[in-house]
Amino acid sequence: MIAIGCDHGGYELKKEIIQYLESKNLAYKDFGCDSTASVDYPVYGKAVAKAVASGECEKGILICGTGIGMSIVANKVPGVRCALCSDCFSAEATREHNDTNVMALGARVTGPGLAIKIVDIWLNTPFSGDERHIRRINMIEE
Repeated sequence: MIAIGCDHGGYELKKEIIQYLESKNLAYKDFGCDSTASVDYPVYGKAVAKAVASGECEKGILICGTGIGMSIVANKVPGVRCALCSDCFSAEATREHNDTNVMALGARVTGPGLAIKIVDIWLNTPFSGDERHIRRINMIEE
């Protein structure tokens, strides 16, 4: 199950990503928001991050204007490793090396076509499991 959430700046891109998830028959839970009306992004960022940290959802996708605010919020939740991704290489590397469980996107800096490619790569790239990466992740968690 994939948790997905956004603020008003990410609402349109969230709809595009949901279409992608549905086209791949991937289960998701939408934590809002539900329009382009101004909202406070931490509400949605925390909801998605807590769903991932609790195990309710395996991974999470957060979207705001830049992705920065959402990534800051998500990384405040223990057990969450969120990366802001704006290119395909970073999406792949952050899964392989950091075993990220939440990804943030910036709807005002990443177009929908690229965003879908980033999501696809991030969702389908496994963690390498290399000892050095496990050691580094454990250092982050301490």
